[in-house]
Amino acid sequence: MARRSKTRALLLLLLAVVILITVVLQRYSDTVTEEFQQVLSKSFDKSRPSSAAVSCPMPRTCPEKHFSFYIQSGAASAVPPKICFQAQMVLGTAMKNAGLGINIVIINGKTGEVIKTGNFDMYGGDVKDLIEFLNSIETGTIVLMATFDESASKLNDEGRKLITELGSSMIQSLAFRDNWVFAGGKGADVTSHLEKFKKSDSAVNMYEGWPELIVLEGCIPMVPLLKETK
Repeated sequence: MARRSKTRALLLLLLAVVILITVVLQRYSDTVTEEFQQVLSKSFDKSRPSSAAVSCPMPRTCPEKHFSFYIQSGAASAVPPKICFQAQMVLGTAMKNAGLGINIVIINGKTGEVIKTGNFDMYGGDVKDLIEFLNSIETGTIVLMATFDESASKLNDEGRKLITELGSSMIQSLAFRDNWVFAGGKGADVTSHLEKFKKSDSAVNMYEGWPELIVLEGCIPMVPLLKETK
């Protein structure tokens, strides 16, 4: 009987040890799995643009036969510009169509559909590409523009004249690393309140060699109203 009691006690002790080891291993496994999932999640999040990069602000309440828009210039040489139309991003990091220089979105002024976008490097690129793009813009389209980093070095008089014809009055003043955003249209009477300009001044620049980013938002009329204002 004594031997059986000792054997039973030993078996119970062994069982307790096995259960303890199982619990410890299970907890360790859960911790490792959770940490591994967190690492994967962080890696995945880094591969995606931030929510700020892919989102557009709530649109303004616009009058009938008007479209809402939001334009944000680039910040220094690090943050690309962003253009939203009717609360939908049409140019930016998430769209992979924004870059250094002058960024342009062409929109059908009647339907609000994006016709095309363009990015033109005015530091290391060729201004002929920009001029060809501007000459292709048809009457009755809405034109939205935003600068990023440097947009003036190769912008010649012909390019400035074509942008002026779209309604800009500030493009003539655009110089090295200035920030500029614009909303206009081909053949439309667009006034200067639909653009903003920030001069690069080393004495007051927010980002050393670059000024702070600027934002322009508002409402722009559809083609029929654009034609009526001529």
